[in-house]
Amino acid sequence: MNNENTHWRSETESASRRLRERAGGFLRQTPLWKLPSAAFGLAAVPGVEVWLKLEHMQVSGSFKARGMMNRLLANDIPESGVIVASGGNAGIATAAAAKALGVRCQVFLPGVSSEAKRARLRALGAEVVVVGELYPDALAACLARQKETGALLTHAYDQPEVVAGAGTLGHEIEMQGGLPDSVLVSVGGGGLIGGLAGWFEKRARVVALEPEKAPTLYRAREAGEPVDVDVGGIAADSLGARRIGAISWEITQKYVQDALLLSDESIRAAQQWLWKEMKLAVEPAAALPLAALQTGAYVPREGEKVCLIVCGANVDPATVA
Repeated sequence: MNNENTHWRSETESASRRLRERAGGFLRQTPLWKLPSAAFGLAAVPGVEVWLKLEHMQVSGSFKARGMMNRLLANDIPESGVIVASGGNAGIATAAAAKALGVRCQVFLPGVSSEAKRARLRALGAEVVVVGELYPDALAACLARQKETGALLTHAYDQPEVVAGAGTLGHEIEMQGGLPDSVLVSVGGGGLIGGLAGWFEKRARVVALEPEKAPTLYRAREAGEPVDVDVGGIAADSLGARRIGAISWEITQKYVQDALLLSDESIRAAQQWLWKEMKLAVEPAAALPLAALQTGAYVPREGEKVCLIVCGANVDPATVA
């Protein structure tokens, strides 16, 4: 295996060490459940085992805490603190990391962001600025402000430290349960799938899942390069990037074979199922992997160990049931 192929695994191992040694217990090792496929009411395929990686139980309520803390620890933070644009989860993670490190944090949110996420940010002590309607609007305003203040910019998905930090989730899965055969993961800007694909390479089949109304990676693959797309729908606050990140585009081109689209109706049904049957209150973005199995968009092979990334829980509980 050449150096190019091992680059992201090496970066992820470095991120794991940095977080373990310097994050002061900030992160949690989240549970990994292993269940037979019958537990999910799926069509019987002999020997299929479904793994749920319950990353919605992570500090800040999503996987984002890994990448954001890794970004902060890997850089000098100026007196003006840190700044980020986010649909919500990256902002919450950055604010939580900043609070743990005792530094200032400013978060730019789009109008589509939920009030639950805004309230969580304010509780963490972040300065919240709501601008525009979708994530790209918030990002543009954030970048302009960063030039004025010199604050450390934390990108929601397109920085090496952020992608490598997300990859520590894959490292943790492998340490907890061994190597799965496949990993089903939601895609917005691509930080999570980039990190996971960079870690697993082709040792596991990493499957990209997107809502039909936010097909960022899917359209890029059709075009042969990242392109802007219109985004909306049930998961727009989490998966609302208009263009796949450059880093994740490069990684997914090498290591991701499958990109699938799911309807808002199937995502909502899976979200409700997780609450009603397993009492897991998760946001729509976290339900795409189960929706892929329930709809038959992804059909495991006989004996397959398929890992579903339950990525976030920053949702108003009243909207789940």
